[in-house]
Amino acid sequence: MGNLHETLGINDLKSKNTLWKALLAEFLANVLLNFFGCASCVSATGKPTSFVLIALTFGLVIFILVQTLGHVSGAHINPAVTAGMMSVGNISIVKGILYIIVQCLGSLAGSSVLKALTPEPLHSTGLGNTQLQDDFTPVQGFGVEFFLGFVLVLVVCGVCDPNRPEAKPAAALAIGMAVGVGHLATVDFTGSSMNPARSFGSALIANDWDDHWVYWVGPVLGGIAAALIYKHAFSAPSLGPLKIIERYTTTADEKELKRLDVNRRDENLP
Repeated sequence: MGNLHETLGINDLKSKNTLWKALLAEFLANVLLNFFGCASCVSATGKPTSFVLIALTFGLVIFILVQTLGHVSGAHINPAVTAGMMSVGNISIVKGILYIIVQCLGSLAGSSVLKALTPEPLHSTGLGNTQLQDDFTPVQGFGVEFFLGFVLVLVVCGVCDPNRPEAKPAAALAIGMAVGVGHLATVDFTGSSMNPARSFGSALIANDWDDHWVYWVGPVLGGIAAALIYKHAFSAPSLGPLKIIERYTTTADEKELKRLDVNRRDENLP
């Protein structure tokens, strides 16, 4: 029974203070993602929105949120990331499900705020709702979103690998760049969702559910595939505490140690 509780994550519910902070962080992160990210898709001037602007906005928002809230919840901000982490046991099932629920609620709240703060004539643009472009079939859209989820979770796994401490300082930037690259490459194909919750909030506000399954099945399966491949094929080997310390030893540290050693020898001279 104890193992079952551990696997499901029932014990996580006992640490209510920590859990609620994490859930609040995931909720707030998705509010901000859908507000700022989807706002970049709306043009108040009537001119077409620049794809570069959209890519930079989503990438920078993710960079900011991961850097700010990563220590609270891990800053998944995406059911595809959460599903990938669940598949390799990095987060419990119960906690993962709660994460996905609040991510969807946060995205809905963010899109709702965006709708409330924009003039009604702009609502016809869909307020950032992701849609397949003309001539793209649902299967093709699924493939695009699969690889978007795949590359995002692969980067997350790589920079958050506990045996690669040197990657941690650049983790938020790398994740934000992965989101930016995904948008630059495919925003004209599927809207480059990468994030089922982000698409859910926009779709509900726009009341447009055409091919919506693409934006859930694609990124989630891509995220799970990336997490499993990374864990079983690419995980960095454990270096042990001494090796990790050595990895962080810099040339300046070595010079300082040598200087102190010379000073000690000089002090011992008659």
